[in-house]
Amino acid sequence: MASSTVNAAVLGSGLLGLDLVERMLNSPHLSCGLVVGRTANSRGLTQAAELGCTTAAGGVTALLDSGQRFDVVFDATNAFEHPGHWARLASTGAVLIDLTPTSAGALIAPTVNGDQAARHQHIGLVSCGGQASLPVLHALAQHYRPRYVEMVATAASVSVGRASRLNLDEYVETTQDAIRRFTGTGVAKAMLNISAAAPPPPFRIATTVVAPGVEQGPVRGVVDEAAAAMRALVPGYRITSCTVAGDTVCVVAEVAATRNRMPMHAGNLEVISAAAIYAAEQHALAKAPALKELAR
Repeated sequence: MASSTVNAAVLGSGLLGLDLVERMLNSPHLSCGLVVGRTANSRGLTQAAELGCTTAAGGVTALLDSGQRFDVVFDATNAFEHPGHWARLASTGAVLIDLTPTSAGALIAPTVNGDQAARHQHIGLVSCGGQASLPVLHALAQHYRPRYVEMVATAASVSVGRASRLNLDEYVETTQDAIRRFTGTGVAKAMLNISAAAPPPPFRIATTVVAPGVEQGPVRGVVDEAAAAMRALVPGYRITSCTVAGDTVCVVAEVAATRNRMPMHAGNLEVISAAAIYAAEQHALAKAPALKELAR
């Protein structure tokens, strides 16, 4: 590990975990010290080893028994196991970045409150729908006062794994909580559609905001600015529709995955992986002032 990087581990060896590994290999601030899976010799651990990473099986116990000190741990497992991971890792001083849909950590969306990431040891990333919708919803809430906000995410069935399906209730609750928190609305609704269509559809987020005083021109300007900021992190993010009718704004965004291992329809995975790496790099920059100065 280079002296200018922080040591990170990944809990979870699925497609999301492997994308985190590849991103770290291309990051000047992060080094992948360990990838932990559930089962030895699994396909994911084999691929992680082929990328040059040390691997282990046995979950968080294997991570704690590795003999390494980790500055950052990414949890790409599931919402049921995450509280136990935090309970066992908190005393190690490692920053735990939660890619599961729990609300236990400080909720961070890079273009909304990413500047706060370095302040927290326990970070939650809301959900893929939250990461894709909050930039637009928060931006609109800076100009208007929402009375009602709704977010409907549609993800291809082949990009939604078993853990995500088990965590649907947590997905909805955490996303709704984040929408209320970042928009100031009293009423928020989040939904997730899992589409079995063939070919698989792109990840799509349809948002509805009811707020007095909205107008098409100013609203479109706000939405386009928020989308441009998102594309700096997720190049496949684009607005496909933005309409205003009376007090109601409807915005539809799509996220096409652009990463090597990601099929194009897996924008739901790419958006949360990008947010996780962003949060980890903020900690790396805060820990190494020389790197922070270099990044300016």
